[in-house]
Amino acid sequence: MSTPTGPASGLPVRMPRPRQPGRHRRPEPLVAPEGAPALVLAVPGTPSSATRSLADEVISIARSELPGLDARIGYLDGDDAEFPTLQSVLAYAAEERAARFEQARAADTDVKEPDGPVAVVVPLLAGPDSALLRQVRQAVMDSRVAAELTDVLGPHPLLAEALHVRLSEAGLARADRARLFTVATAADGIVLASVGGGEAVQAAGITGMLLAARLAVPVMAAALDEEGSIASVAEQLRNSGSQQLALAPYLIGPEIDASLVEEAAKELGCSAAEALGPYPAIGKLALAKYTSALGISPQQTQSTPAH
Repeated sequence: MSTPTGPASGLPVRMPRPRQPGRHRRPEPLVAPEGAPALVLAVPGTPSSATRSLADEVISIARSELPGLDARIGYLDGDDAEFPTLQSVLAYAAEERAARFEQARAADTDVKEPDGPVAVVVPLLAGPDSALLRQVRQAVMDSRVAAELTDVLGPHPLLAEALHVRLSEAGLARADRARLFTVATAADGIVLASVGGGEAVQAAGITGMLLAARLAVPVMAAALDEEGSIASVAEQLRNSGSQQLALAPYLIGPEIDASLVEEAAKELGCSAAEALGPYPAIGKLALAKYTSALGISPQQTQSTPAH
């Protein structure tokens, strides 16, 4: 039975854990600064329910990493009905910020007029695609809103991790190199399929080197949107001794028609992994682009060590 001063004699007393001092102390969780610009995810490709679901999941991951984050989705080819365009999302964000300021001023609150960007626009692209990035820039300009545009998400070790996971899910790579088991369908050469021409292939090649280190098999990047690029890279891999190839899309998904990946795999006579999709790393990288643009420090995102 308890007493006014605590538990009855003989019962264990639960004491609060002391805060751990020094460098091992757990960092305080980061929260979005009050009045921070919105993170606007610029989604390429033809909008669909699948595209919306993917973008929603990416945004959800970013919000879970940074509580209080104002995150929105704008479609490059939206219709402003079911799928809002990037221009309209930016314009609405600007209107909301202006309205909040006017309300605060009307309430006699000592508030400073907001300055700086209304939003930070993060393209939902793994690698550079000049045509799509021109579309994003044009949409930002057409909105007449002060918005900052970040780089694409890659290259990055987290994307190599995501590619590894997608390949292992398809049975095309071992999930854990430290475990001594084999996968009958494991590939001994990976064609990393990107879109965006030569610049995209070069950027994909950097992530490809990280993927090759994880898998201990050769990885070469090629362009899905350049005729002959995929076949040429596949021939190089086969000439170097790879017998069982696999196609790994260096794509998030919406930026290209999925049938192009299927056709390329059929042409090569090999299996293909799924696109990166809403893998957790995509949301974390989108948030990292946002926080870098604002100069705030997010909780550090680290890739899973290669096995």
